[in-house]
Amino acid sequence: MMKIMVINGPNLDLLGVREPGVYGEQSYSDLEAYVEKHGEERGVEAVPMQSNSEGDIIDYIHYALGNFDGIVINPGAYTHYSYAIADALAAVDVPAVEVHISNIHKREEFRHKSVTAPSCVGQICGLGFKGYALAMDYLIDTISMTSEEESE
Repeated sequence: MMKIMVINGPNLDLLGVREPGVYGEQSYSDLEAYVEKHGEERGVEAVPMQSNSEGDIIDYIHYALGNFDGIVINPGAYTHYSYAIADALAAVDVPAVEVHISNIHKREEFRHKSVTAPSCVGQICGLGFKGYALAMDYLIDTISMTSEEESE
């Protein structure tokens, strides 16, 4: 069974509490349930993880190598300055899609630049929880297509 790691960075554990006008009323446990259910509907295992620590996020990415088929990552504020997370994503041969609940391009200027996105196959922002499902769908479809081509 295909496995997708869903990594959430700092302060995402406070969803529903932190700036609900920006991030919505739903909680982090609602997000976990959402991605797990979407994975089940698509026939894959979605494993949500969250940490406020840059080192933990890097360890999750390293662990994905050989254990997961894809990564959906919302690095939170690390998006804008963590070259260490960008390097970890680039180092592992696991396709990743960066996701943001809010539209980072409509927010403060410092949020417009992502240093982690260049290490990902794409970025989705501003679509709320739906962005996670779209990122998962992209990975599932792309990985499945690649697997079919390799088996021919």
